[in-house]
Amino acid sequence: MFIFPHGLFVDRQDNVWVTDGQGKDGKGQVAVKFSPDGKVLMTLGKPGVAGNGPDTFNGPSDIVVAPNGDIFVGDGHGGDTNARIVKFSKDGKFIKEWGKKGTGPGEFSYPHGLAMDSAGRLFVADRENNRIQIFNQDGKFLAEWKQFGRPSGIFIDAKDMLYATDSESQDKEGVNGYNPDVKRGIRIGSVKDGKVTAFIPDPNTTGATSTSEGVAVDRDGNIYGAEVGPRDLKKYTKSR
Repeated sequence: MFIFPHGLFVDRQDNVWVTDGQGKDGKGQVAVKFSPDGKVLMTLGKPGVAGNGPDTFNGPSDIVVAPNGDIFVGDGHGGDTNARIVKFSKDGKFIKEWGKKGTGPGEFSYPHGLAMDSAGRLFVADRENNRIQIFNQDGKFLAEWKQFGRPSGIFIDAKDMLYATDSESQDKEGVNGYNPDVKRGIRIGSVKDGKVTAFIPDPNTTGATSTSEGVAVDRDGNIYGAEVGPRDLKKYTKSR
């Protein structure tokens, strides 16, 4: 049922949300809500239709759901796709959008990953701009952080620790991922002060996109990285 399943989120009721970032033959360009057993409960967007309106997407990369049920979609994946955040109510009604292509505060180039902390702040992995942007739920810009590298995926755990995975940073100017003097890997730090306190280096020494693009953490603190280059999953455990 998917063309390019790209973003994944599990809400407090264990519903599974998936964004399909491409469209073809009447499929894709949507965000879909599933019950824990896989029943389709809601579809946002028009299947197979790319657009920038209140009921269409173009390159939806990720999705996150607030505790009150409000839905946030990072809509855009570079090129001619969108570059915005779209907010919906829990029943799927459009509330607002913000953002456009650019490098300034509240502008995006690849809103590639989303996460929310316990205070309700929305963190956006603005990948091509080599930063994380932070907003309140009304779209007010609060801060930008560049200390977490060029983030493809972000995750915030129950202790408000932020995990950001950088799969693209390269020193070579003129190539995708140009971000000099920044190493690829997973950076970890508290959202309270933004200080990076741990780093898992890229385990792969070849290829430009080998480190994980997706990252998640379980209740025991184990970290999981979904790697695009090798097409595998790696699990990291805490040192004892």
